[in-house]
Amino acid sequence: MRRQDWLPAGAGALCTAALAALLVGLLALLLWQAAPLLSLDWLWRPPRDAGLAGGIGSILVSTLLVVLVCLAAVIPLGLGCAIQLSERIDRRGRAARALGFSLDVLAATPSIVFALFGYQFFAVTLGLGFSIASGGLTLACMALPLMVRGSEQALRGVPVAVREAGAALALSDTGMLWRVLLPQARRGIAAAVILSLGRALAETAVLLFTAGYVLRMPGSLLDSGRTLSVHIYDLAMHVPGGSGPAAASAVVLVALIVALNLLIHRSLRTGEPDDC
Repeated sequence: MRRQDWLPAGAGALCTAALAALLVGLLALLLWQAAPLLSLDWLWRPPRDAGLAGGIGSILVSTLLVVLVCLAAVIPLGLGCAIQLSERIDRRGRAARALGFSLDVLAATPSIVFALFGYQFFAVTLGLGFSIASGGLTLACMALPLMVRGSEQALRGVPVAVREAGAALALSDTGMLWRVLLPQARRGIAAAVILSLGRALAETAVLLFTAGYVLRMPGSLLDSGRTLSVHIYDLAMHVPGGSGPAAASAVVLVALIVALNLLIHRSLRTGEPDDC
């Protein structure tokens, strides 16, 4: 390596090491505080004494149900809108510019605004009340701009040569979409789903206004439930001596994010090979 290249290479290596150290330090601190509580039995036991005793069984179930409701709404709506923007609408037209501007505004909107909207629309107007359904659908509204923008860019990034190869095979629009475009864009779509999922799992204010914070096990999507992010916030801010259970819950939340990311990658990266 030439001498003049040492500085940028060294700076890049230093930034990479700092990022890795931050992640390792964060996980080490959480694990150190959470170690006395972490066990399989703790995962399934119901919480007691405001979360200081028992486990996180009902909270884990509520979190998974909220995520499933969110993804069930975000993935089909987001993909449909992204396909419309990238394949059906002229990107230079007024409709595309208006939709793009709307998505950018929604992506930058504070979560508390979505919380108020979700409470008024889903909980009050639609009569869903404080429930898993209200929380999941409100999170879907928050995550939708990220899903649409990420999927749109992934579809636009499909090489022209690949599109021309599909056209040479006389594929219909539907065949081109399912057999060429979506398989080629699957990594970008997976990244969009992961970003949407990360925003959904990290939210607290939205779920306080829509899903509630009761500790009991939800019996259906119309029951209220406390998610892990709300549980961590409540333990850390309102429960004396709750730092240990909060750290243990945070470890589970990180593990859940990693597991769902791996699952999404595995499911969306199957299909046609990258090279046509």
